[in-house]
Amino acid sequence: MPRLPSSYRAPWWLTNGHAQTVLARSLRRIRRRPYQRRRLELDDGDFLDLDELDDGQGRVAIVLHGLESSSDAPYVRGMARALSENGWDIVAMNFRGCSGEPNRRLRSYHSGVTDDLQAVVADVRARRRDQPLLLIGFSLGGNVVLRYLGERGESVRAQGVMAGVGISVPCHLETCAERFAQPGNRFYMKRFLRFLFEKVRHRQEAFPDALDYDAVLASENFHDFDGRFTAPVHGFASAEDYWTRCSAKAVAESIAVPTLLLNAEDDPFLSPPCHLREEADRNEHLHAEITPHGGHVGYVQFGKDGFYQEARVLAFLRDRA
Repeated sequence: MPRLPSSYRAPWWLTNGHAQTVLARSLRRIRRRPYQRRRLELDDGDFLDLDELDDGQGRVAIVLHGLESSSDAPYVRGMARALSENGWDIVAMNFRGCSGEPNRRLRSYHSGVTDDLQAVVADVRARRRDQPLLLIGFSLGGNVVLRYLGERGESVRAQGVMAGVGISVPCHLETCAERFAQPGNRFYMKRFLRFLFEKVRHRQEAFPDALDYDAVLASENFHDFDGRFTAPVHGFASAEDYWTRCSAKAVAESIAVPTLLLNAEDDPFLSPPCHLREEADRNEHLHAEITPHGGHVGYVQFGKDGFYQEARVLAFLRDRA
């Protein structure tokens, strides 16, 4: 499928990717409907907390948040509102340990944790057998969605998955880690590590002999953290092995349902390989819209349709109704 042209026009005073990234969160004023929380027990003894808006609309959007975020993030709330007002029930998935309560196992979540998404898809499918499913993920959650769709190819149709969306997706993890290590991203790097370290300390209390926690807590970038925590905890040989085996880029050409990738050229976290231009040219199901501006999960606009990412997803779904 040819790459999609974009109609997004950033406000004239907001054409800087860093400004979009930071201000998008503070500019949002979303009327909140209360989620109904449901706990999904997993086969390994852990759990996922699912936050739902169930109006009996006959189709379900499963929404995944980004790194160290949750279903309460403004971008998740904004998308949930837009979709629920346009005929979709919502299942907002909190990754392990992201719902406000530490998870039970040493393992956590990561960019390629598609087994947990599969558990949610199977659970929703069992309760709503004939209802079509949309998978939509932001940032890390977007990589999980695209990875899931690429790994499973045509088989996702049998589970009712009719489309996928990824927004601000780090589809090539190694070069994104390199971007994060640059001086201009030091603020973000320190912020993410601070949140990740809080979870590591919970594991240190529960599993004191499992890791060299002093080394993990001395990490200064994602190469350190993924090499000292993500890789050994989740069965990878190294940070590089994790990045290679979990990047969505490697399986994007196997995606077999209509899927929208919305990334911005000025996203401070993403590298050029994340935009999947060549993969979209070779895969009729993959629609890549790469905007000049938008930052990371930004896409600020002011209007009745919310931010651009919500309006764009609704238009994408209407075109395939």
